[in-house]
Order: sequence, then C-alpha cells, then structure tokens
Amino acid sequence: MTGRASANIPKSLRDLWKHQDEHGRQSTPDNMSSAKAIVSHDTHANGGWKLEDVTVRKPGDGELLVEMVATGVCHTDALIGGIPDGASPVAFYPRVLGHEGSGYVKEVASNVTVAKVGDPVLLSYAFCNNCPACKSNGHSHCPDFTELNFTKNAASPIFTPSQGGDENSIHGAFFGQSSFASLSIVRACSVVNAKDLIKSKEDLQLFAPLGCGIQTGAGTVINAAKATKDDIVCIMGLGGVGLSAIMAAKIQGSRIIIGVDRVQSRLELAKELGATHIVDGSALREGQSLTDAIKALSEDLGPTVVIDTTGAPPLIQAGFDSARNKGRVIQVGSSPFDFNMSINMFAFMMRGVTFSGAIEGQAYPPEFVPKMVQWYRDGKFPVDKLVKFMAVDQFEQALEEMHSGKTIKPILTY
Repeated sequence: MTGRASANIPKSLRDLWKHQDEHGRQSTPDNMSSAKAIVSHDTHANGGWKLEDVTVRKPGDGELLVEMVATGVCHTDALIGGIPDGASPVAFYPRVLGHEGSGYVKEVASNVTVAKVGDPVLLSYAFCNNCPACKSNGHSHCPDFTELNFTKNAASPIFTPSQGGDENSIHGAFFGQSSFASLSIVRACSVVNAKDLIKSKEDLQLFAPLGCGIQTGAGTVINAAKATKDDIVCIMGLGGVGLSAIMAAKIQGSRIIIGVDRVQSRLELAKELGATHIVDGSALREGQSLTDAIKALSEDLGPTVVIDTTGAPPLIQAGFDSARNKGRVIQVGSSPFDFNMSINMFAFMMRGVTFSGAIEGQAYPPEFVPKMVQWYRDGKFPVDKLVKFMAVDQFEQALEEMHSGKTIKPILTY
C-alpha cells in the first residue's frame, strides 16, 4: 500500500501495526493474532499468490474473528485474482481472497448476536440488510453487493505481514470473510451459525463450499427458475455450480435434466447425480450445432429452463437460442467484462423468453444453507462427490485441478 493510501487508515489501526520490542523487532501485540494466509500481491498469472505469516486485527463493530477449518476454492477467486492491479474497481493488491469458508468463532464484537465464541459457522456473501432488495428477501441483489463483497471501499486493512510495517497492510473482507486465511475478520451478515447443523469438524470442512458455489447452483434452480416436475432443465457447464444445479433439478423432480460440458468425467458424474441426458460439446455430429443438440433432447422445442454457469459467450448464446417459447434463461456464470450480447428484439418479443441474471442462487444463506445440509443428510444432495480435500499449502495444485476439470470443488484445509 502506498504511503498516501495508508494515510487514510484510522490512526488506531496504524498504531496496532507498530508494536516493536526493545530491539526494534516487530512483535505481535496482545490485540492482534497470528495467522497463515494466501496473500495476493499481483495477479495469479504473475505468481503473486504466496502463503505467508500475517497478523490479524481485532474485530470491530458488526464483526467476528473466525478460525477457519476449511475454504472452498471457486472460479471467482481465480477471476478476481487474475485482474491486473487497478484495471477495475475490484482489482487491487495486496489482499486475501477466499469466500467459501467455515470455522469456529474465536471472538465477537459486543454488538454481534449471530454467534458466540466457540460456535461453528459456515460463511457466505455480505449484504447491507437495510435496502428494499434485502428487506424483500433479495439479499443477493443488494445494490451494495459489489461494494460490500469486492471493492476496496469495503476491504479495510485486516491483515499485516508478521514482520510489520503499515506500508504493507493487507486488505480483507472479500465476500465479508477472506477465508484464504487461518484466522480472519468476518462480517456478521456473512455468518450462518452451524451449531445445530454440524456434527464434527469434518462436517464443517465438507460443508464449507455451501455458502457460494453449491448454493449458487442449487438456488438458481429452486429460487430463480422455480423449476418443477413439469420442467425440462438444461445446465450449461458442469463444474461445482452446474453439478449442484443438476442435483437440485433432481430434487425438484424435473422430468428432463440435460447437462452440457466438454469434460467426459464431468458428464459421467452429471448422469450419476441426476442428469437424464448429457451433451458433449466437443463431440457434436458434423453439421449439428449445440443448439440443435439441446433441442433434440427436449422434444425439439427446447428446454423450459436454461441455466448458463460458464460465462462463455458462445455457450450463453447457444443456451439462449435453445430455450423454447415462454422458457426461462438464467445467467449465472461470469462472462468477460466487455461482453455484450446482441438480441433481436422482435424475435425476443415473439418467443416470450424470460432472460434474467441471478447471483448466489437468489438464496438467503441463513435459510438456504440449512436446507442443503438437510438434503445431504437425507441422501438427496451428495456434495461429497464433488469435493477433494487438500492442505492449504497445496493451493496452486487446487487451482490447477479446478481449471483442468480434474477436481470439481477443491477444499483447502487448515
């Protein structure tokens, strides 16, 4: 952080980072805690992610200190951590990412009531809880979502290198949690108290990704699409989000469930989890388009529900084109920031298709996360088939396996 930027940090925080012993060495003051964190100093492509020793400040108003036991690794971490410094409001360094955390509460601010010290918690996104969207159960579409979860305005310096120096303060508060750290400051709104949901530390590790990727897939089917047994559901992309959507469509009893991907292992897993049909986008018949292949599996009329989890422009277009008249198309995957889709408005009007976006499955985590846990207990939502546990120092391998498709949902453990 530049000297000019550090001047904007409250003096009380700057003072926390200047405790030294009589020999001038940095020491950890009583009002800070030591931790390990994956610190992003630059884009991941430039090798800027390092596992480092850091210290963590005390929780302030509306905050908790959480000792993480696990964190899922999500494509959003790689996406945000792959943008050059300053290229967008969400790109700045150094910072700690991670947003699918779980752990135990170590300390709470006096005005926090969502959990007590010692409670197990599952973590999700941040929201203001005061706007019309939040008050109407639309928390994931809070107008302040971007600011609270991504930008520097909300990412107050939470960590500092163990060797000290306020010039190098490290931002946190990513999705209200920055779970790529063994200890982190978490916003109260990001907390789902799990004391009545989990039975062991192993449960906490397994359920860590429920707060984002798995919630996004399942919630989009159930909350945004409101899929029923009468629907034909097509899921574009079979990563953690897409496969969670497949499982949710099976829970809803949708009569035809189509999974689309190019990775054979994912296609096979989709069938195991509930897909009635699959489309291998890399093995279409000569002259057959992806849209044609999807329609052929859905009564030649197209699906009633299409959910794109990929963000890939050609797949977004193919999914939109394949939907039947009066169908619902829901965009979930993050597309390139400069992608603008062209729609013929007359044809759009005639088809009567609904095209909408959804964030976090339009789920309110304190209500939706317990539902997913219960589905798992009931044997209807086998999230254990999606995950692979890896030690936190294997984060590079986790990213590689996630991108290649070898692992659907890596979970880093502390």
